[in-house]
Amino acid sequence: MTADIHFSPLALTRALPFLPLAQGDIDYQVDRRGEPDLINTLLADPAAKVVLTRGGLVAVPRGQGDLVDYENVKMRLATLPGAYVGEELRRYPEAVAMFLGSYGGVRGECVIAVDISRVPEIGEGAVPGAQPNGVLGVQDAGTVDGAMGLANANGNAAGKRAGESGGAAESAAPFGVPDSAGQGADDAFDESVSTPASHAAPKPTLLQQAVTRFDWVDLRGFAPHANAREAGQATSAVTLSIWHSRQRFCPTCGAPVLPALAGWAQRCSNQADGNRILFPRVEPAVITAVVDGQDRLLLQHNAAWKDPNLYSVSAGFVEAGENLEHACRREAREETGIQLGEVRYLGSQPWPFPASLMMAFKAHAITTDVHVDGSETVTARWVTRDEYTAELIAGRMVAPGRATIARYMIEEWLGREL
Repeated sequence: MTADIHFSPLALTRALPFLPLAQGDIDYQVDRRGEPDLINTLLADPAAKVVLTRGGLVAVPRGQGDLVDYENVKMRLATLPGAYVGEELRRYPEAVAMFLGSYGGVRGECVIAVDISRVPEIGEGAVPGAQPNGVLGVQDAGTVDGAMGLANANGNAAGKRAGESGGAAESAAPFGVPDSAGQGADDAFDESVSTPASHAAPKPTLLQQAVTRFDWVDLRGFAPHANAREAGQATSAVTLSIWHSRQRFCPTCGAPVLPALAGWAQRCSNQADGNRILFPRVEPAVITAVVDGQDRLLLQHNAAWKDPNLYSVSAGFVEAGENLEHACRREAREETGIQLGEVRYLGSQPWPFPASLMMAFKAHAITTDVHVDGSETVTARWVTRDEYTAELIAGRMVAPGRATIARYMIEEWLGREL
C-alpha cells in the first residue's frame, strides 16, 4: 500500500534542542595531552577537580544514589582533592587517570577522572589486572536496541545505588564505627576501627575507601539529574573508562597496553612492533523517527527489551562502508518492512554502552504496511499523538528513558515533554 501524502511530514522538523549526554562547554585542551607528567602537574594545582569511575559507574556523594528514580531532583559528582589522588596513583598504577579538560576563566578549573575498577578492594590482595564483577559496558548488549532495553529494565535499575538489589554493581561491606585515634586532615577519609597492633589490618587507602564512602550510579541514572557540565564530564569519563576496561591488549599484536595521551589513548608495550598508539573505538549507530503522510509515528517493541510495554523508534548499527541515510532506510526495511523516502538529521549523542555514537534522524515513510521481522522486532504500529498519549496514560506503552536520545525524538514529534 502506498501512503497517502497530504503534506511533507518533515516540513516542521527541527534539530533536537537538548540531549542529556551531549552537553558541556569544556575545553579538551588536546594540545596538552602529550605533555610529560601532565596528570601529576594538574593534580598539584588546587583548582584541579578529581571525579571517579568504577565498573562503568560514576561516584556521587553518599545518599544521592537513592535519587535516581525521582523527578526534579539534583545530583552531582563526588570529588577528591588532587594532591591526595596523586599519591594514590603512584600506589596503584592499575588506576587509569584521564584529563577531561579545563574551563579556563579566573579559577582555571581542570577536571581529571580516575577509573578505580582495577584497584583492589579492602581486604583483597593486589591481583594484577583484576576487575570487579558486573563492569558495565565490558560485555556488549548485542545490539543498539539491547542497550536501550537495559536503560529501561526495572525502571531505572541501571542507575540505582551500588549494592542495592537490582543495582549495577556491588559495594564492599561497610566499615565499623570509627574511633578518635586520628585527628589530622589526612584522617578525614579514615573510618577504620582501632584494633590491637598485633592484629591491625592495613589502613585502607583513599581510593579503597572511596568504594564505600560514595554511592556509585549508572550514567543513565545520573545524567538526567545533573547540570550540563557534570553530565558532560561523566559521559566522557565513563566512555573512556569502559574502553580502558575492555581493551587491555593490543588488537594487532596482543601485547599489554598502557594509558597514553592523558588517558585518551593507549600505547602498545611491544617495542618490536613500534609501540603503536591506539585510540578509543566508536561504534556509529543510527536511530530514526519514522512518520507517514498523516504525521503518525511508527513505534516498535524489540525482543531484547525486558519491559514488554517499552516502545521506541527504529535503531541499528551502521555497516562497514555504509552511509548514515542508507543505514536508516535499511534498518527500517529489515525491522518493519517500511520503505523510507526523505531523511533529515536531528542530532547526536554518545551512548557508551559500550561505545556507540547515536545519530538521530527523522524520515518520511513512503509505504505504511508493517511487516515485522519477528526476531529482532516483535511488534510495530502507527500512532497518532492522541493515541500515543492514551497508551501512555493507560500504561500499555512506556516511553524510552530520560537519558536516551529516542525520548527526545519522540518529544520532537509529540510537541511536548513526556
